[in-house]
Amino acid sequence: MGSRAAEQRQEARQLAARLSAEGVRNVALTWVDNAGIARVKTVPAERLAAAAERGVGMSPVFDVFTSDDAITASDHLGGPDGDLRLFPDLERVTTLAAQPGWAWAPADRYDQLGLPHPACQRQFARRMTERAAAAGLELRMGFETEWVVTRAPAGPAAATGADEPLDYPCTGPAYGMTRVVELSDYLRDVTEALSVQGIDVLQLHPEYAPGQFEVTTAPGDPVRAADDVVLVRETIRAISLRHGLRASFAPSVVAGQVGNGCHLHLSLYRDGTSLHRTPDAPWGLAPDASAFLGGILGALPALLAIGCPSPASYLRLQPSHWAGVYQCWGVENREAALRLITGAPDDPDGGHAEVKTFDAAANPYLAVGAVIAAGLHGIESATRLPEPQTGDPGVLGVRERARRGIVRLPATLTEAADRLEKSAPLYEAMGEVLHGAVLAVRRAEEAHFAESDDDAIAAATRWRW
Repeated sequence: MGSRAAEQRQEARQLAARLSAEGVRNVALTWVDNAGIARVKTVPAERLAAAAERGVGMSPVFDVFTSDDAITASDHLGGPDGDLRLFPDLERVTTLAAQPGWAWAPADRYDQLGLPHPACQRQFARRMTERAAAAGLELRMGFETEWVVTRAPAGPAAATGADEPLDYPCTGPAYGMTRVVELSDYLRDVTEALSVQGIDVLQLHPEYAPGQFEVTTAPGDPVRAADDVVLVRETIRAISLRHGLRASFAPSVVAGQVGNGCHLHLSLYRDGTSLHRTPDAPWGLAPDASAFLGGILGALPALLAIGCPSPASYLRLQPSHWAGVYQCWGVENREAALRLITGAPDDPDGGHAEVKTFDAAANPYLAVGAVIAAGLHGIESATRLPEPQTGDPGVLGVRERARRGIVRLPATLTEAADRLEKSAPLYEAMGEVLHGAVLAVRRAEEAHFAESDDDAIAAATRWRW
């Protein structure tokens, strides 16, 4: 134990020296709270070794922060008492291409005795990944990141809220090459910065809403995927500012328009072999893969409180908008909440699934951990996938949807939080402290926006993510 600790100290010192030689002066240590906000403590590069050995102090109250920086409380968290230690993951330390002189690292949280903080979302994601590994399953996950870019306001006197004018820097049509031409320098800088930082970009393209784009990054282990999406967002934010632009990842930038999703892609492997490529099995899914996806599908009403955590999320979740608002799955069906992607027949890694409902207000560590927990419960309970659905459930009549067993997912955060509160599998996986903190934040968000109309909700949350 002592030998390993000494090795880690030496590694941290060497890393700090390398960062200083590269001109890095400060390191941002981030965690993501239960409202989906990336919070931060920073340390000088020369103090990185000390931070890795002793941690950096922080209050546990951040677990009950809401998206507007108000503070609520749960049975276990809230108030001025207590202290935690942030420990940077040295393997993920990354020099930031768009912020000269800065590096970044995600952090895990422990108490003063060195025990894992029970509400640490990153460690929850790791525990669920390890639980899957103990069952012989390897998960590969990745996120699609959507954002809307506008010109930054000229000065502090610019209107805000519902009256804020949004000045889009591109006018080209949805998915159109015109937008790439209009913002070619900006988009080049985004992909270049991500590449320099070790993020493998699969594709980038214009999206549907005005000023909207999407970047898809390569899959990895679940914790790394969550780390990556945090880094992707902050990189896009930094590049945008350097171009005089402003990026919003909010679920609803303008009420009534198509919002920003953050779809989660996942695939399962056993002994290095994809469970989405089983010959003669229905849809190519091995029994465990089918049960895993069945578990996710069954848990979706509760999972919405994790992956769609803001009242603004439910402005985005509208029928016939490719947001997946009905509890069904389908093969290559972009209106299904759970979409199975078969991939090319000769691609051994081509098959995977996509959870379409999630957005970027979600804490990605909570998202991947909760999805794994739901999937593993599906295997444990031998859940069977129902028949896949084709077409848009939103255009079917109520009776036809009922005949097919298709139900609407929660249409409000209140409904989703109620389902999470009653979910025994997610309570067991998350633990009482984390589960309670998440619910406290959801209830506080509900109360804060209870009297707000759609425009006010979108305006109030537009720049929070």
